Amino acid sequence: MREVREHLRACEGSGNVVPSAQGGCWAEGWRRPCCWGCSRLRLTPLSVPGAMPAGGRELLVLGLLALGCAAANDFPEGVVGRRRPPGLAPGCPRDCGCTQEGVVDCGGIDLKEFPLLLPELTNHLSLQNNQIEEIFPEELARLHRLETLNLQNNRLTSKGLPEEAFEHLENLNYLYLANNKLTVAPKFLPNTLISADFAANYLTKIYGLTFGQKPNLRSVYLHNNKLSDAGLPDNMFNGSNNVEILIMSSNFLKYVPKNLPPALYKLHLKSCCLMAAWELCFIKELFYISLIMGQKRAVNKGAMKLSSLEYLDLSSNNLSQIPNGLPRNIVLLHLEKNAIKVIGRDVLTQIKNLEYLLLHNNKLKARGIHPSAFQGLKKLHTVHLYNNLLERIPSGLPRRVKTLMILHNQISEINRNDFATTYFLEELNLSYNKLKSPQIHREAFRKLRQLKSLDLSGNNLNTVPYGFPKNLQVLKLKENEISDIPKGTLSGMTKLRELYLSNNKLKVNSIYSRAWRELSSLQAVRNNLICAVQNGLSELLHWLKDLSAFPFR
Repeated sequence: MREVREHLRACEGSGNVVPSAQGGCWAEGWRRPCCWGCSRLRLTPLSVPGAMPAGGRELLVLGLLALGCAAANDFPEGVVGRRRPPGLAPGCPRDCGCTQEGVVDCGGIDLKEFPLLLPELTNHLSLQNNQIEEIFPEELARLHRLETLNLQNNRLTSKGLPEEAFEHLENLNYLYLANNKLTVAPKFLPNTLISADFAANYLTKIYGLTFGQKPNLRSVYLHNNKLSDAGLPDNMFNGSNNVEILIMSSNFLKYVPKNLPPALYKLHLKSCCLMAAWELCFIKELFYISLIMGQKRAVNKGAMKLSSLEYLDLSSNNLSQIPNGLPRNIVLLHLEKNAIKVIGRDVLTQIKNLEYLLLHNNKLKARGIHPSAFQGLKKLHTVHLYNNLLERIPSGLPRRVKTLMILHNQISEINRNDFATTYFLEELNLSYNKLKSPQIHREAFRKLRQLKSLDLSGNNLNTVPYGFPKNLQVLKLKENEISDIPKGTLSGMTKLRELYLSNNKLKVNSIYSRAWRELSSLQAVRNNLICAVQNGLSELLHWLKDLSAFPFR
């Protein structure tokens, strides 16, 4: 369209022009066939008084040209763009949804090509989940008000995305190009961008102005590409100092990218083989996962500089121990899915702000955890130790722990003082261990006055143990070998709301007679092999809200 207008202006000179029925070119020296396939139209002066102004002439000429070209089927090689349907004015494309506010939704309608003649007032354009392979710059250039462009999950290649594609989008804020087939990033993106998503492509190269010189840019998503260190410019974020989120997981980086923005607080580098020392003192949240034991020195050298780091993820590596010198201000520490066998005396004690410690799916045994490993961690309230090799309760548990998950281990006994110092414990999960009723000391839970939920499911219990905390609200004993509920085991548990006893060996005479009367707050009962409603239980039926899993016979 721009080419047509330029040549029209060259042809008309100072007079008014209209197409002539005779053949010929629009202007001397212009050898391209007029109308791209129609007979050449000669533009002759129009000597009519009160001729229309230049803008109107241009529209009239374009309209006549379009009508004259209606029969054209072929386009000469090298012509930029595509032929629009003759006489069709801009409007809502077929099968798309459009609003008066400028929102055009063409997502998931099996488009093979970028739609023509979109409304020029479009400000939000959704083209995701189609099969578009190519973008035509002149079509995008018309959308001067466009703020959001969603092209994710198409078939766009770098060849089909010309360098000048986004040149005229001076209001573009959000660009989504994830899940395409791009191999190199665009050399230029508008400096108005706030967020750019290029995840799940085949990118190998980023240019200096792809993300540089964009003061409003806040988030960049580049994960699941093929980026290497050589494909990143040193000045990748030059002039983009306000970037806060950078996601670059699952690439081929060996070093932390250079000259990162000072405002950055979340950096994801999962599954990258990083070897450089950390010099990211300003980062607040870091996913740094592919840090294998051979690179432990890199952690020790630079990690302590990360004074503002609060979130550190070292999961899914091959760590056999926790690295020394972790940042002191970490709040959440992911260490799951490693091969950790020991926790040393001083490796965690300097992290005074630690609140969440995730150590599940490792190879920890109780003797591998130093009794002072958690000493001084007054803010640590959640500890996950499930799926390890613990044969007993570790010594020196955090004093202020509220949630302790030690299910799926090999614990066979609970001694009198195993929980003697965990006064604040509210949730304790000991399910799927090797516990037997005689090996649970009847005073093991005496200090747990704030305990609300206790799970002993999936063990080898044959009777309900004594000594449960009186403030329990949820007690899970399912999938054991329980055949007896001895007298007094449920006494005083007036706050118990839920009791799980399914998949055991209980019969009606297995439960002492006053058991249900003592559970005045009970709202849900799950049991099995009950042949009749026992005395006392019937009196509670107006309180019970869940008897669906209670197979009366």
